Amino acid sequence: MSRHDWWGVVLEAPDPQALARFYSELLGWEITKEDADGAAIAPPEGVAYIAFQLSEGYVPPVWPAQHGAQRITMHLDFEVVDLESAVAHALELGARQADCQPQGNVRVMLDLAGHPFCLYSDGSSD
Repeated sequence: MSRHDWWGVVLEAPDPQALARFYSELLGWEITKEDADGAAIAPPEGVAYIAFQLSEGYVPPVWPAQHGAQRITMHLDFEVVDLESAVAHALELGARQADCQPQGNVRVMLDLAGHPFCLYSDGSSD
């Protein structure tokens, strides 16, 4: 961690350690930090990370947006080679597939805390 050009995103969660384990297994990234207030994961190479922060009273966002409900302020996108296999893997890890699926080459998934994330394929390997 001697670099000074790290960048990342931080997701709030009621159980940040569980969410870190979920994304670590989903992406094959290492858990680089874990304490009582949160956790972080990072790829073996690169400068990006995803951190997970404890949030008491966490309310998951709703997808698609509904008037008066917690709105999504961001989501994560992950390109995959085999969309069906990636969805199956995410489901095995505890993700849920969202009811609303607006695009054929994208699957909107919900992680353990209800954050939406998209798995997508450019379709070139189909």
